[in-house]
Amino acid sequence: MVRIPVEETKPMETKMRNVYIENEPTVLELEPEPGFVETPQIKNITERAMAYLKAGFPVHFSGPAGTGKTTLALHLARKFGQPAVLLFGDEQLGTSDLIGGEFGVRKRKLVDNFIHSVLKTEEDIRSLWVDSRLTEACKNGFILIYDEFNRSRPEANNVLLSILEERTLTLPLARQEDDYLQVHPNFKAIFTSNPEEYAGVHKTQDALRDRMVTIDLDFFDRETEIAITKSRGNVSERDARRIVDLVRALRRSGKCRYTPTIRACIIIAKVTKLRGAKAKAGDKVFREICMDILTSETNKIGEHQARKRQAVPVIQNLIRRFC
Repeated sequence: MVRIPVEETKPMETKMRNVYIENEPTVLELEPEPGFVETPQIKNITERAMAYLKAGFPVHFSGPAGTGKTTLALHLARKFGQPAVLLFGDEQLGTSDLIGGEFGVRKRKLVDNFIHSVLKTEEDIRSLWVDSRLTEACKNGFILIYDEFNRSRPEANNVLLSILEERTLTLPLARQEDDYLQVHPNFKAIFTSNPEEYAGVHKTQDALRDRMVTIDLDFFDRETEIAITKSRGNVSERDARRIVDLVRALRRSGKCRYTPTIRACIIIAKVTKLRGAKAKAGDKVFREICMDILTSETNKIGEHQARKRQAVPVIQNLIRRFC
């Protein structure tokens, strides 16, 4: 008897979002970041968050844009030296994007030629289940970084409740394995979120927030912003101080509809360095860079021309004052 099993996998015509890359969850092996700035303020936040994670509690960094939430989450993951999976909150994200789903079929064909004059074939087609990043993290003890998780619909995030409390992941019957997955003891979860008044952000359900340790973040202190600008912008400390003092003064002026963040400092520093300019009021190139960055939609100073015209003299005065 000659039995020739033939097994092949065919992908289904399914629209793939960023949860999968070629049907396989992406696992990050995070290496130490040589240029990471760890000031006393950042060190304090890091030590507090690490203590909560070691005790088995998920950490939630909450705060406005530009306060380093994602950077701190990745820094924490590097500190633990564990593989990490990264999820991004999205309105279209569903439960299947978090835990997995049927993303193909497995075809098995059996050819029976025991009697030479008779050829028998049997075919078996089964759905192919692929675990998503959340399931892989729970199963293998990875660190889950769920960035801006409150951009996902609350019902999609309900699957997290049993994971964070009972350390159990409930799985669909279609997975054709155990209905429940016991979460690996090394599993850790880090969440980030923006304020609820931001566009596209949902209110976090109380039951989920109650299972997290929330650390509210605001803009870094002056010395931290100077250190970050100097490191990321590759400029002198004197130029970094001038740029940071300029942006911080504009932040306090009340003339901005949206507050400029550390990103503005980094952009100004990088482009100033690139163009061979200096952070001086008398440097025409530097003044142009500041006006481009601080009056643009990028840093959200005034959506309307009237507000923009109001901001221009304020920025010019601050450049003369601090640079």
